[in-house]
Amino acid sequence: MNLHLTGHQLPITPAIREYVATKLQRITHHFDHVIDVNVIMSVEKLQQKVEATVHVRGKDIFCESSASDMYAAIDGLVDKLDRNIIKHKEKNLAQRHTGAIKHQSAE
Repeated sequence: MNLHLTGHQLPITPAIREYVATKLQRITHHFDHVIDVNVIMSVEKLQQKVEATVHVRGKDIFCESSASDMYAAIDGLVDKLDRNIIKHKEKNLAQRHTGAIKHQSAE
């Protein structure tokens, strides 16, 4: 998994980089086929905003989260990404299983 962090009007400190990397490990526990993760962090007045695009085979999953604290925004983002990754994985498995049943009945 390649991780790209970008900060708009915000310096990316080693502590934030490490925090994001450890939180994103949760995604790879559920789904191993993550290719790239692009994370953009920005500050707009008093709101801390975090956006992420996860590139998996065949699809890009985008989520964003904002909060008054950067760490809370990262936690919210990882929760959203986790739900979307699990949803994508379940759809993939369902398509594979129904495709196999249709293929067997056609013979």
